[in-house]
Formats: sequence, C-alpha cells, structure tokens
Amino acid sequence: MTTNLTEGSLNSLDISKKSTLYTFIAEKGPIAGFQSHDDPARMPLPPFNEETALQKVKAAENAWNTKDPEKVCLAYTPDTVWRNRDHIFCGRDEVKRFLSNKWEKEQDYKLVKNLWCYSGNRIGARFTYEYRLQGTDQWYRCHGNELWEFDGRGYMMHRDMSGNDIPIDESDRLHK
Repeated sequence: MTTNLTEGSLNSLDISKKSTLYTFIAEKGPIAGFQSHDDPARMPLPPFNEETALQKVKAAENAWNTKDPEKVCLAYTPDTVWRNRDHIFCGRDEVKRFLSNKWEKEQDYKLVKNLWCYSGNRIGARFTYEYRLQGTDQWYRCHGNELWEFDGRGYMMHRDMSGNDIPIDESDRLHK
C-alpha cells in the first residue's frame, strides 16, 4: 500500500479504497509528502497564536461565503488532501470541482466558522452553515468540525471535515 496521499492516484480510486488509504495514513499522524511550491506567502503564517489562528478562521469564513471556487481554492496547497464527509481527494483542481458542485446544490449558502483550538501549524474550527437545497424550498443547517494543517507558507495542506445536515424551517434560520 502506498504511503503518500498527495500522489494523483488517490483521485482515481473508488471510495472504499480512498477511505482505506486515507485512514491507514492519517492514523499514523501528520500526512507527509507534500510538494514545495512557489506561491507567495499567505499570512498569517504558522506557528499560530490565538490571534493569528482566529485570523485564518475568519479569512476562511469570508472566502467560503463568496461561493467562488476559483478564489477559495487558492488558500490550499497545489496537492492539498481533503476529506469532506464521504469525499476524499487531493489537489486544487479537485477542490474547485468539489466546491462548484457543492454551491450549485446549496443555494443561499451562509457560513459561520469559529476557532476551536490551535497548536503549531494546526487549527481546529467549528462551523455552522445554512442553505436551501437546489430546486426545493427545504432549508438545512449543517453543524460540523474541521481539522486544518498548514505549510510554512500559510497554505492549507490537509483539511478533514465532518458535518451533519439537519432539515430546518425557513423561519428557524439564524444566518441570513
């Protein structure tokens, strides 16, 4: 079994194999094998303190609320590794594709992120977002957590997200 998630072959695996590989490698600790890149530094840089970790969280919140996959994907390393619920993939192009599909289905999307914890080059964030499912009047609220790991230039190398969608009445929306 390969021990490098950042290889392009990850994207060609079926979901069962992706999950097995991701779990096998991620259980050992930080994912290794990320390539260096020449993108300009993306402030603030690790190691994070409370102020700089909060800056990263709010920058992510603001970027995601633009619903612009081209803009959002630039915060990640070219070979970033993502687990988003049952989706596991690597690379900025895959991030763009994933976010384009996500925001096509999740209309009137509004996200709030909160700093949960930080240490060195890692940040834990808690989030809530609301959206209306495309083609319906049904609203949802997603509650979740993200684990982030950054490279020395301030780009996210690894994103691990877990979330749960709950149907809500439009009158119960909190984020408009």
